[in-house]
Amino acid sequence: MLKRYSLLLAAALLASHLAPAQTPAAEPKPLLGFDASGAAAQYQLEAQFDAQLKTDNLRDWMKRMASRPHHVGSPHGKDNAEFMAGLFKSWGYDTRIDVSYVLFPTPKLRVLEMVAPTQFKASLTEKPLAEDATSGLTAEQLPTYNCFSKDGDVTAELVFVNYGVPKNYEELERRGINVKGKIVIAKYGGAWRGIKSKVAAEKGAIGCLIYSDPKDDGYWQGDVYPKGAFKPESGAQRGSVLDMPTYPGDPLTPGYGSTKNAKRLDYKKAPTLTQIPVLPISYGDAQPLLAALAGPMAPEAWRGALPISYHLGPGPAKVHLQLAFNWKTEPVYNVIATLKGNLYPDQWVMRGNHHDAWVNGASDPLSGLVALMEEARVAGELAKTGWRPKRTLMFCAWDGEEPGLLGSTEWAETNAKQLQKNVVAYLNTDNSERGFLFASGSHTLEKFFNQVARDVTDPQKNISISDRRRAYDLINGSPEAQKDARDRADLRIGALGAGSDYSPYIQHLGIPSMNVGFGGEGEGGEYHSIYDSFDHFTRFKDPNFAYCKVLAQTMGRAALRLVNADVLPFEFQNFSNTVAKYGTEVKQLADNMRIETEKQTRLLAEKRYEAVADPTETLLPPKAHEAVPYLNFSPLDNALLKLEQSAQTYALVRKGNPSLTAARKRELDQLLYQAEQQLLSTEGLPRRPWYRHQIYAPGFYTGYGVKTLPGIREAVEERKWAEADEQIKRTAAAVERFAGQVSRAAAVASSPPAQ
Repeated sequence: MLKRYSLLLAAALLASHLAPAQTPAAEPKPLLGFDASGAAAQYQLEAQFDAQLKTDNLRDWMKRMASRPHHVGSPHGKDNAEFMAGLFKSWGYDTRIDVSYVLFPTPKLRVLEMVAPTQFKASLTEKPLAEDATSGLTAEQLPTYNCFSKDGDVTAELVFVNYGVPKNYEELERRGINVKGKIVIAKYGGAWRGIKSKVAAEKGAIGCLIYSDPKDDGYWQGDVYPKGAFKPESGAQRGSVLDMPTYPGDPLTPGYGSTKNAKRLDYKKAPTLTQIPVLPISYGDAQPLLAALAGPMAPEAWRGALPISYHLGPGPAKVHLQLAFNWKTEPVYNVIATLKGNLYPDQWVMRGNHHDAWVNGASDPLSGLVALMEEARVAGELAKTGWRPKRTLMFCAWDGEEPGLLGSTEWAETNAKQLQKNVVAYLNTDNSERGFLFASGSHTLEKFFNQVARDVTDPQKNISISDRRRAYDLINGSPEAQKDARDRADLRIGALGAGSDYSPYIQHLGIPSMNVGFGGEGEGGEYHSIYDSFDHFTRFKDPNFAYCKVLAQTMGRAALRLVNADVLPFEFQNFSNTVAKYGTEVKQLADNMRIETEKQTRLLAEKRYEAVADPTETLLPPKAHEAVPYLNFSPLDNALLKLEQSAQTYALVRKGNPSLTAARKRELDQLLYQAEQQLLSTEGLPRRPWYRHQIYAPGFYTGYGVKTLPGIREAVEERKWAEADEQIKRTAAAVERFAGQVSRAAAVASSPPAQ
């Protein structure tokens, strides 16, 4: 009954939210960057675009490109690149394939066996299925492995470390368990896989195993493949363990392009390679190892769904892990297709998705890539009828994303100066499926993207994808998301961390970026396994390709509006509001740490702290921390005030919509799209200078997960108080530079036309 009431309430709130927005059909909704006549023409163009989208193309291209494994260095990977290049050329694009040369290790030896207290040898193979046509292409498949693991031959007792994140090791240490000299076994989930081996090495472990527990990714979630969508017993998740929070891309060419003759580091000294051997295994192979552990019971929240008692160890299970790799340099093939603008050809709108996969990759990445290809085809057809974009439109299919954003990063580093000069925005997609809109990106594009989402219809519910997302947030969102869904006119987009090809563009070059997709109703356990196939996708992910088509409609609109806008549709009040929210969060973080530290100090003095449930176990007292000082946030507060004022001024000027000459429009556009670069610092973030953006970065210990105001936030989290003071000043300076750029844009926008 409560759920039904919640659904009715959400519907009522949604209806009340929508009511004021209704307008007569004859009056097109306003569009940022367009006057009334321009908006009408743009809507007409988008109707033509929608009418020409064909789901048959999406299906046919996916089936063809997913017919064989297409990892870096594979024949089918190159063939797919050439296939796409041929299509882009036929659609009227100036097309080329740019090649970089990157380190890409592949396994030549994998051994995992338990040597005590009993003998067991892991199979390390995924079972082909008669119901999956491509799962049996074993001769072409990469075996299950973690790319950029270290070579190694180690034997040691095993310790279960839950998800293998720093706080899990704190729990182990309080139980007197030290992983130094041990091999750890961690569950997938909770953080990016590369963090698990990174933290294990920092804690002194000599090897790391990672498995998907069926509670997270298997029969606990539903029927396993092929009966259902979820991970079968032999399924294992391949993936890179490159230390991407330090820098992505080729580990041998940090900060510069990996051209054929580039100077390269010795791979044994590359700082982003994992320092211990690490291997992914199936839950079928993990079960005997975990069942042989003794020692304390794992905390209840750590226990999975295998039919065993989850103990922590160490031992008596002792395992032997031996790995060796072919440390080869391979070419990666980036397909670049360009449709030149007729008014502002030196302003580029980039649209990207990767084309490489760990195996057949129907969902990841082809569900996003075929949408990009259909967008390009239809835009090419429109151009053949006489339409031309004002700005240059570029479609990019990246290679080498899976091992560590290799293709996109090396291309960005090779062409950095030109990209910072010319690129208006970078629009990224990756895998997508049935369900709800998700969008993250530069908050200067938030209002613009809300207008895009407002104008695309969800194929299941026949409401806009924006309204469906709002309804989801009203029911299932966090308390903060529910409040935003009720109170904000615009949906709040997320912040960008890492994990896909937008990273070098926004976080290294300061190019406004978006990452968009759909999900939530196409769940499954196929990720990075042989089961990410056309058969799995068409049964469980998006059988009718309806959401692949909606993704093309969404991103097609975004690209077309950016290339056609009279003035680029950037808006700064949403950005100002969001960064102020981040500022409040980091202040609250410091305050909460202060309160918790004072409480912990008091409890330690009184010898009162929590105990474990099992009376036979002991729990060491928590470590005492030094007092948290009061940090001086006034530089950031003052910078945020200047940002708020400049954003308001620009909004008022644009609302007045003064007429501008072509030269003024060009000057204004450049100020707008290069504003994001003011948020970069030349020094970069502490201990990882490649990441230069002061507002968004992947967390040093979260990987994919974003840290906002990262310099300040991570200094506070790590209790580096002097560094926190320095990062407050550095972040404030970046915000002030940005505010100054917005003020200059407002001055240009308000200048009268030449007489």
